[in-house]
Amino acid sequence: MSADAMSAPLPPPPAYRLSQRMSRMKTSAVREILKIAERPDILSFAGGLPAPELFPKDAIAKAFAETFASDADGRSALQYSTTEGFAPLREWIAGHLARKGQNVHADQVLITSGSQQGLDLAGKILLDPGDLVVVEDPSYLAALQTFGGYEVEFATVRSDDAGMDTDDLTALIKKKGPPKLLYVIPNFQNPKGTTLSLERRKALVRLAQEHRFVILEDDPYGELRFKGVHLPSLASLDDQGVVVSLSTFSKTLAPGLRLGWVTGPKALLKPMTIAKQATDLHTATLAQRATARLLETFDYAGHIQALMPIYAQRANAMLDALKAHMPQGTQWTRPDGGMFLWVELPGGLDAAKLLPLAVEQKVAFVPGAPFFANDQKPQFMRLNYSNRPPELIVEGMKRLGSVISDAL
Repeated sequence: MSADAMSAPLPPPPAYRLSQRMSRMKTSAVREILKIAERPDILSFAGGLPAPELFPKDAIAKAFAETFASDADGRSALQYSTTEGFAPLREWIAGHLARKGQNVHADQVLITSGSQQGLDLAGKILLDPGDLVVVEDPSYLAALQTFGGYEVEFATVRSDDAGMDTDDLTALIKKKGPPKLLYVIPNFQNPKGTTLSLERRKALVRLAQEHRFVILEDDPYGELRFKGVHLPSLASLDDQGVVVSLSTFSKTLAPGLRLGWVTGPKALLKPMTIAKQATDLHTATLAQRATARLLETFDYAGHIQALMPIYAQRANAMLDALKAHMPQGTQWTRPDGGMFLWVELPGGLDAAKLLPLAVEQKVAFVPGAPFFANDQKPQFMRLNYSNRPPELIVEGMKRLGSVISDAL
């Protein structure tokens, strides 16, 4: 090739024509902020991160080693597998849910690559452009991102300390008709940290049964209750097949395993399985088999019980620090479990505009506006308390309180 040819300018790239649905998909505010928050000098309360020092690392490592040490499992764990998931793991999950009051058989369990994949599979099989999807106001931003990609119409329902307002939902249904799908996080909701009351759980299931719409119950945090009593899942209250339920090992064992599951009526699990085949064939075989081996001997319930006093201590540290360091007029939720609380700023402050000022003071949070499906409200922020020890939580809230006070 001649020197002239080598130095000739490259042709312009092709004019890429992305699908129309990509115009509806927004980048995740959390993922973008985490790029900043990964800096070691930043006290970050932005991510939805469990405490890494509480991962049962040694037990997981032993389970992986034992999986490889077995001639049968060692080879099978590196092979392709079934889309539905490893049978012993599905059986353990079904038994675990049965002990919590949900009547589910192993063949009603689909193993997914984290519960986030369950959101996407539900969207794929249920949603067409223009379908009505009802969410809380605010709601989990990654769910909004997922469903928005299917070009749906969002309708929002008010929420308070008792979760989604079912009276407001009833009025919405009268006005707009029943939705195709209703999405809800009943336990320690992301972003607010609130819990759906038992009365509203029953009312929500009744409305879905009466109007024949599907409830997608997302329950990644339900095990993480450190105060009060556990409430029955929506799925356990449903006897007509209107609830599809998602959960995960990400918040209890380790998110790096990427293991979640979907349960629901077989009429919906079958198309979800077909959709998963077209997506990734199956969830990672090695992680499934090693986790199933772990759960044969690991005291899972005891592990959860050991987590709860630590998460309770961290939540209380944040609540006390907010009271001590936030300016007058600031309000926040008081969760009974999970990983988050929700702050409303005083004086009409915009959390997104406040974030760069906070980063200058080496502290980070997630602005609340992306958690609203329609009318975004800028005066809110989400804080994660599970990923920092109490002394750093106090220091972080002190810095954040100073930033907010200076901005007023």
